[in-house]
Amino acid sequence: MLQISSPAQPFDAIVVGSGATGGWAAKQLTEAGMRVGLLEAGQKVTRKDFTEHTQSWQLPFLGMSPHIRKDRPIQGLCYACTEYNYKWFVNDTENPYTQAKPYRWIRQRVLGGRSLSWGRQSYRMSDLDFKAATHDGYGDDWPVSYAEMVPYYEQVERYVGISGERLGLPQLPTASFFRRWK
Repeated sequence: MLQISSPAQPFDAIVVGSGATGGWAAKQLTEAGMRVGLLEAGQKVTRKDFTEHTQSWQLPFLGMSPHIRKDRPIQGLCYACTEYNYKWFVNDTENPYTQAKPYRWIRQRVLGGRSLSWGRQSYRMSDLDFKAATHDGYGDDWPVSYAEMVPYYEQVERYVGISGERLGLPQLPTASFFRRWK
């Protein structure tokens, strides 16, 4: 039986998932002095599991293991689900879901979450996202603007080390990218 708190010292917060969002939330809450329980369903990842730079021609099934087609017909549609990391993705046959319309729910169960398969790229939302209702007339705008979020984006980006390319596009604001080694 898993005990997540004791009556004498209950948690102040429970965070589900140790990925980019949950891990950051747990970090911020604990640094603020809160007792935090972090729940993770994923497997531990070790250094040998990071093979994202392995070329597909170097893998036994050229990057497309038969397990992907058999056990992960939905997850395998994701560009990041490959022969070397398919076990990070949920087994669709063991974890089915139903929906009214076709929907590809990409799910991972790995300590660190989906951020492990992003290659350190994480893009900022712009005012085109935060104020979409103003632009397209549907739904409601977010109660915050891009300008209000910039300091928070920068704090996380500096800590995590985000990679990317400065494109100068209004729909894809430039992030605080980490410096590359020369």
